[in-house]
Order: sequence, then C-alpha cells, then structure tokens
Amino acid sequence: MAEVTSAVTAGGESASLWRSAARGMRGFFEWFGEIAEFCGRMARAAVTRPFEFGELVRQMDSIGSMSLPLVALAGAATGVVLSLETRDSLTRFGAKSMLPAVIAFSLIKETGPIITGLVMSGRVGAGIGAELGSMKVTEQIDAMEASAVNPYKYLVATRVLACVLMMPLLTLAADFAGILMDWVADMLVQPISLRAFIDSGLKDVMFQDFIPPTLKTAVFGFIIGTVACFQGMRTRGGTEGVGRSATSAVVLSSLFIILADVILVKLIVVFFPSGG
Repeated sequence: MAEVTSAVTAGGESASLWRSAARGMRGFFEWFGEIAEFCGRMARAAVTRPFEFGELVRQMDSIGSMSLPLVALAGAATGVVLSLETRDSLTRFGAKSMLPAVIAFSLIKETGPIITGLVMSGRVGAGIGAELGSMKVTEQIDAMEASAVNPYKYLVATRVLACVLMMPLLTLAADFAGILMDWVADMLVQPISLRAFIDSGLKDVMFQDFIPPTLKTAVFGFIIGTVACFQGMRTRGGTEGVGRSATSAVVLSSLFIILADVILVKLIVVFFPSGG
C-alpha cells in the first residue's frame, strides 16, 4: 500500500512539473508575440503625422546628455583596467610596444560598445520602465488615450528613437575616454606623448574596424528602448509592479544585448572582414 501511495505521489509531482514547464513555455512564446505586436503598433505610430520632434529632442537630451558622465566614467575605468591587465601580458611576450594598438582595437571593436550597452540598459532601461510603469498604474496613459493622444507616438516611439540615435554617440564618448585614460595609465609607467600614443594606437584602424562596431550599438539602443517601454506599458499591481517593470527591463535588455552582440559580431566579421 505504501509503495502504491508513493508511486501515485511521484506521478502527481511529475505531472505538476510538466504542467509548470508547459505554462512557462506558453508564457515565453506569448511574451514574444506581445512584444512583436507592440513593435508593430510603435512602428505605425512613428510614421504617422504629426511627428513629436519636441518630445524627441527632450528624450535625446535626457537619454544622451544625462548619461554622458556615467558612460565616460565606465569607458575610462575600462581603459585603465585594460592597460593594467594587458601590459603584463604583452611584456611577457616581448610585445609591449603594441599596447596602444591593442587597447584601441579592444575598446573600439568590442569593449566600448558592449560596456556602453550594458551601462545604458541599467540607467535608461530602468528609468524608462519605471517612468512608463508609474504612468500606467496612475492611469495617466489611459487619460492620454481618452484625450486622443497616441501614447505609442508620444511616449514610446520618441524614447526608442532617442535610444537608437544616442547610443553610437555615447559609444564614441566611451571609446575616447577609455583611450585617453589608457594613455594616462601608460604615461605613469613609461612617459609618452599623447600624439605618439594616438598615432601608435590608431594608425592601423580602418573603416571596417571602427564604423560597424560603433553603429551596431544603434541595435542595442533599439533593444533597450523597446524592452523598457514594453515592460513599462504592461505594468500591473501598483508601486510593486513599477519596481518589477524596472527590474525586468534591465535584466531582459541586458540579456538581449549580449545575445544580439554575438550575432552582430558574426555579421560584421562576414561583411566587413579585417584587412590583412
């Protein structure tokens, strides 16, 4: 009798696990379906007149200018760390003179873009998710719709487009700060002029080394803006729901940025091969 009871219990637990897994998979696909529908509504709103240029400029200032110090600091810290870690390795193999070029290529091609994307997903993703979430739970978005104002045009499209436009510029700032602080760290060990450092580091940088990695951050900006707006617009449950929306916006946008980076790097290697 005990064995039969144990078997029935095990069978019930197994069925419960399968049901939980099925619900999880269904929720996973439903989320992607909802965000695809959200992107369609956003695209239609973005190309419908009148255009919200004033709100777009305000969002570009909020997303770009306000994020510049944080992004520059992250790039500068990355440059210093790369300099300290790379110097020992290059010295061990007798290639210390290659330090400026190695740091410059590392920052420009991968480290600068991905650091900028992750920093922006934390600052901007959380900010947009919390802002739109607060507007949703306080019924401000419903009031906009009642007043014949399209929230997808005024709230969503402007924020996503601002993220797309500002990400490459912020990436340039991170690259510049990283290279500058790498020079400072290098100069403290072995004096070298800034001009000589830049000439040594950037003399071999070509179009395919610089432009595609910088422009790929526009995709990161689209991911950050879209995911943050989507999570904010579907907020439920009062202030607790606002917190969940902000957290999920950061986590999901960071995850999608990492996954997108893998795909984009492969595409860049295929379509923009480095010169030999």
